[in-house]
Amino acid sequence: MKIKNVLTIDVEDYFHVAALSKSIQVKDWDNIATRVEKNTKALLALFGRHEVTATFFILGWVAERYPGLVKEIYGAGHEVASHGYSHQLIYTQSQAEFRNETLKSKKILEDIIGQEVKGYRAASYSITKKSLWALDILAEAGFKYDSSVFPVHHDNYGIPGSPELPYKLESPDGNTLVEYPLSTYKILGQTLPIAGGGYFRLYPFWLSHFFYKKVNASGKPFVFYLHPWEIDPDQPRVKASWFSEFRHYNNLDKCEKRLSGLLNRFDFISMDGKLEEMGLYGDDVDVYMGYKNAI
Repeated sequence: MKIKNVLTIDVEDYFHVAALSKSIQVKDWDNIATRVEKNTKALLALFGRHEVTATFFILGWVAERYPGLVKEIYGAGHEVASHGYSHQLIYTQSQAEFRNETLKSKKILEDIIGQEVKGYRAASYSITKKSLWALDILAEAGFKYDSSVFPVHHDNYGIPGSPELPYKLESPDGNTLVEYPLSTYKILGQTLPIAGGGYFRLYPFWLSHFFYKKVNASGKPFVFYLHPWEIDPDQPRVKASWFSEFRHYNNLDKCEKRLSGLLNRFDFISMDGKLEEMGLYGDDVDVYMGYKNAI
């Protein structure tokens, strides 16, 4: 029986991303023509053709403006989860700001679908050692799991050396929460990020396929993520630093075809479905204490 991997989509528009934040201010978002509804519906159609179920981490800003899209995602059998409200890096916010946005976005989503929202993913994976306090706010808000910790070195995110498989954690204030980290692969002593997004566009498809096959061959599932704007090569070009432009625009024209190829080769399930399958919500699960006194 093939391993069911985890398929996730971070529902945001192209002008929300951190790589372009110096060029586009939050106050200007309402004046920009959105593309997120069209692109997300294209993903829903693709997933329908492949008969796969995913988790959609939806930005509250998007859900507020497109409640019908949220209903369509939920109605198609996918999991609705939270991506925060305004896509700000957590470690640039005060705890009060983060708490208010987190509660606001969770309520927006739950009011739309009439069901509990269990999962959360931070903008740009910005739960780091500088912002571990966010884990307590998530637990207090009633989330059952988080998927924001990337166990890699990176200039904007990552907690190197943190667990690489799903685990139950104890937060700095003693709350418990399930963490589903993003997938990595160790090679030549280095830990490479392989979970998707910009890495999926940067690596040649054969290399991504190699990594995912290796992870499954070891008996483990991998987590894959993508953004709706990544299948939209016709999106407006925003002037930014050369590195930010490279991160954002590299191989957009190849991404949808690669994604379809991935769906042909692997089986997928939602994140909540995988955690239920693994039994990680249970009270008898061992708890990782590594974040208890980390700040």
